[in-house]
Amino acid sequence: MSSKYKVLIVEDEKNICHLIGALLEADGYQAVPARDFANGRMLYFSHRPDLIILDLGLPDGDGMDLLREIRKDSLVPVIVLSARADESDKVEALDLGANDYVTKPFSSAELMARVRSALRTAARYSGTALSPDGTFTRDDLLIDYGARRVFIDQSEIKLTHTEFDILSYLSRCSGKVVTYSAIIKEIWGYSDSGSVKKLQVNMANMRKKLGAKPGKKNYIENELGIGYRM
Repeated sequence: MSSKYKVLIVEDEKNICHLIGALLEADGYQAVPARDFANGRMLYFSHRPDLIILDLGLPDGDGMDLLREIRKDSLVPVIVLSARADESDKVEALDLGANDYVTKPFSSAELMARVRSALRTAARYSGTALSPDGTFTRDDLLIDYGARRVFIDQSEIKLTHTEFDILSYLSRCSGKVVTYSAIIKEIWGYSDSGSVKKLQVNMANMRKKLGAKPGKKNYIENELGIGYRM
């Protein structure tokens, strides 16, 4: 099934580009390599890939600018693969619409796991997480957007107004890392010195109600220092 997936690799380091291409081909994907910004842009528009692995430090441009251009007309999954490990770079890339951010040096197994995850999410929620009846389902979790009600295994979970708004927003971005700043802007419309702490308190209460436990597969993952992923 994975053989139908076309992955564009925009990476200027020859050895890394070849390694990623070999990993993808070994798993049955079609790898489309690009060694600079201009070639990556051209191949994106000509091949319309199913997923993009994007380096930021390209010799003829910044990968952030290519990400901005892609997000003008496409929701194709983008995994940023960069040596930039600063939190600000991660936040900027995720706020611009990257689905994931992997820092160099990277684990081959982890990168391929993230590729599979991004493609699964894109296939499952192509365009939207909304069902025709206005609900979202994941395993035994059901969110009824219209009625503002949440159920786990058919038992209703009582959330506050703010908790429901946060859960609703994360579910509509399912599979993506959503930064603290993006959630705060969506829920409260403004940010101040206490915004992150306020978000974290609401998240802790909501995750507890959803049955989150250490070491267990939970509905919402905490990407430490960055944000959350449903």
